[in-house]
Amino acid sequence: MATTAVSDKTRRRRAFSRSDRTTLGLFVGVPTFLHLALVWFPAICTILLSFTYWNGIQLSNIRWAGVANYHTIFTASPLFWDALKDNLYWLLWFTFIATPLGILLAYQVDRKIRGHKIYESVYYLPVVLSLAVIGIIWQFMLGPGGFVQGLLGKGIENAIPIFGNYKINTYVILSIASWRHIGYVMLLYLAGLKSVDPSLREASAIDGATEWQTFKRVIFPSMGPVNVIVIVITVIESLRAFDLIYIIYGTSTGWPILGMLVFQNIYGQSASMLGAAYAVILLLLSITPIVFYLRTVFRDENR
Repeated sequence: MATTAVSDKTRRRRAFSRSDRTTLGLFVGVPTFLHLALVWFPAICTILLSFTYWNGIQLSNIRWAGVANYHTIFTASPLFWDALKDNLYWLLWFTFIATPLGILLAYQVDRKIRGHKIYESVYYLPVVLSLAVIGIIWQFMLGPGGFVQGLLGKGIENAIPIFGNYKINTYVILSIASWRHIGYVMLLYLAGLKSVDPSLREASAIDGATEWQTFKRVIFPSMGPVNVIVIVITVIESLRAFDLIYIIYGTSTGWPILGMLVFQNIYGQSASMLGAAYAVILLLLSITPIVFYLRTVFRDENR
């Protein structure tokens, strides 16, 4: 028995030839190295720099600050709480308005209602666009001198301040962001609906359930993995809204979000490690849904 075990072990070791090791090195080692070098090394450096005073120019000027940067953010930076509130608005809007609309649209397209191909195409288009491009499109549509302002007979001098009026700009920006998010959720749920066993719907219909009852009690619970992925994406999308806000407002604080505070405090003449501390806070908030997703996946695999 011992001889057999040794021979099996030797056979497994000999299974990897030189070309196999070269292939593994190229397709596993190189991506792993690049991931560590381009993702985790900058992340670790950012975490360490968040505990220092530094203007980002000379390494000799780095001084230990402890938690002073975080203390400043939490106690002397009202913009932080405004940004956190705006990101929370973004999350709530996506959770209770954009995501349900995406689910409803996916369900209707899956039922092949009249014009479903048109709906699918119209809502799929924004998904392939970046938020920066979407911001440019809607800046052209709604900004001073834009298309909508022209239809209303408004020039640059007397334009309606759609993005400058805080009472309405929140809803305008969230609606613009939802244009892309709805299509994203629609695609994910549409793929999930295609994998649902048709016999489940038939059995539910035989039992006398309505379409809403079938969806709520049969279809939606059966798409557990898709639901988890959508939750993770919704949280992350609510935190990575920098490009849309930057295109519309530039570096001003017209609509503060955490990503914009990172940019304002790292780049330019006012560069400081407050930006690194903001980035660490944003990183922790972003990792939370990912950890939740991984725990769910590993729990399902261990069952």
